[in-house]
Amino acid sequence: MRRIKVLCAAAAATAVALTASCTSGQSAPQTDGTAQQENAVTTGAAVENRLGADIGSDSLYVKKVDGLPEDFIMGCDISSVIALENAGVKYYDYDGNENDIFGTLAKSGVNYIRVRIWNDPFDADGNGYGGGNCDINTACIIGKRAADAGMKMLADFHYSDFWADPSKQMCPKAWVGMEIDEKKQALYEYTKDCLTKLKDAGADVGMVQLGNETNGKMSGEKIWMNIYYLMAEGSRAVREVLPDAMVAVHFTNPESSDRMLNYASKLDYYKLDYDVFASSYYPYWHGTLENLTSVLSQISGKYGKKVMVAETSYAYTLEDGDGNGNSIGEVVNYEKQYPFTVQGQSRELRDVIEAVTKVGESGIGVFWWEAAWLPVPGETWEERSALWEKYGSGWASSYATEYDPDDAGKYYGGCAWENQAMFDFTGKPLESLKTWALVRTGNEIVTVPDAVKDSEVTVKLGEPIKLPDKAFAIYTDGSEQAIDVTWEAADLEAMTNGEPATYTVKGTAGGSETVCRIAVVDANYAVNYSFEDEDRSMWIIENINNKTTQIDYQKKALDATTGEYAFHFWGENGSELRAYQKVTDIPAGKYTLSASVQGGIDSGDDAQDIYIFAYAGDDEENMVKASAELSGYANWQNPKTAAVEVPEGGTVTIGVYIKAGNGSWGTVDDFMLNPAK
Repeated sequence: MRRIKVLCAAAAATAVALTASCTSGQSAPQTDGTAQQENAVTTGAAVENRLGADIGSDSLYVKKVDGLPEDFIMGCDISSVIALENAGVKYYDYDGNENDIFGTLAKSGVNYIRVRIWNDPFDADGNGYGGGNCDINTACIIGKRAADAGMKMLADFHYSDFWADPSKQMCPKAWVGMEIDEKKQALYEYTKDCLTKLKDAGADVGMVQLGNETNGKMSGEKIWMNIYYLMAEGSRAVREVLPDAMVAVHFTNPESSDRMLNYASKLDYYKLDYDVFASSYYPYWHGTLENLTSVLSQISGKYGKKVMVAETSYAYTLEDGDGNGNSIGEVVNYEKQYPFTVQGQSRELRDVIEAVTKVGESGIGVFWWEAAWLPVPGETWEERSALWEKYGSGWASSYATEYDPDDAGKYYGGCAWENQAMFDFTGKPLESLKTWALVRTGNEIVTVPDAVKDSEVTVKLGEPIKLPDKAFAIYTDGSEQAIDVTWEAADLEAMTNGEPATYTVKGTAGGSETVCRIAVVDANYAVNYSFEDEDRSMWIIENINNKTTQIDYQKKALDATTGEYAFHFWGENGSELRAYQKVTDIPAGKYTLSASVQGGIDSGDDAQDIYIFAYAGDDEENMVKASAELSGYANWQNPKTAAVEVPEGGTVTIGVYIKAGNGSWGTVDDFMLNPAK
């Protein structure tokens, strides 16, 4: 995921704060699987219970998913498991007995294992890049163990030597410098060789994925025709070696429906031979489940493809298990749709399964990403770091610097996902793992409080602050109920008479801790400044020369700075647009304009001209401007103009102008027209 670099930078600055990690045959030493076999326990008994027929829970509330097909894919990605077992991680059953993880997964209702495959994740001396050192030999070991436990395999080819995601689609070392015809042949031969090895190893490969989150890029290629050529060769190899396996493609950002539909349209235009259109769906970043169902339904209905979610997950705690920091941690840079509890994790999985099921018979499954990525043993950072480096059990090792110097080379380290696994930090399965089985029957037990929602208050400088009398308890079935809350003592008068800032007050409700975040803001004369109000008629939008593909008000809290909405744009072939409003009846005086801007340009074309502007009356010639740039996801720019003077009864026009290259996208939020100080 694109958030790796941004969040890991924060971790580097604070040692144990935020990091992130999300995201094929050369001559390198390969994993032999010896160590993990020493930790393994036979899976034979679990095979008999692979549909979870004997699974029950006294604490987990699960509502049955209606219309769930018997062959619905209940999948887990556990690509890092061999590296973890080699590093000493142990897994247990629900009774606390050491047990082979494949047996535990099968007994919990999991029927598919997803495994990423990198071409050559090793340096010339055989040192692994990390992230599980996921080469084809590792995939063969996982595939065989999955088959022994009665589970099929999804082979997830990244067609890279390391992580591939929307921000990074790097060419494998062995293919660098190849022209497209040569690269096509190399990809075909590589895919065919890997699938043959998986077949010979005894893996039951039911699906093959051609690239990972390939949003307009793959293996260093950025032109759709070349991407198609590569995918077509991968598909050809699958049809030859495994004619019964499904061929899948994988994209992300379903919250941007036009982009997803555009990807499907491109594949249809080029007549790619594939069966399944897969999307990632992380509720922190990817919008609503209703939108997910809608997008997948449109793709299925228009192009006749099966659809699924190839990656999802949710945190069950905000605790950090290895001192490395997590993608989802205490710093709130994500949308919290469920409590960070075991029950909250279960509800997220259940709801995603339902969202895919609602597509109809074309909705075939859901995969949980890295369900077993846990902290490695060790009392100190040095002890854990030695294991990450030796076995590749962290998200990246220092050896990855040669291949990915700008990300892994700076922020290599441990796991950033253990609080989103379906096992606790010691390797014991969480009750939420049973969700895979329980969605078929339901487990609607008596509901109890699960967490207390945070409260939010917004006031202008100088206004009195009143904390809420009630907080909302979230019950295990997702319902909410107002309960009394007691707040700790806080100097509210100092807050409102200070500088604009966000303050936090802790409290207690129903025996649980909660917080109230108080946003103290300056006087702002921009109307509907953060686009939260449904009436946005005051904003005038100009799509200059109809160049921009998509312009809308996007509901996605992570892409906004206040509330849930932000002004959003995307231009497949470039963007040029203007959004502005005329503000009237403000007191005479001087005013500055500020705003928040973030985004990127997928094509790598950095040419851009972006600025916010303000001018009094009709005096556009004396417009004041402040520049911004699209410098990457969540890299917020906060331009602020010089002061513009407004006479009594005057008007001010405020807005933003955006011109950027192919594949440009972003959001603008929080237009603040404040009195100059």
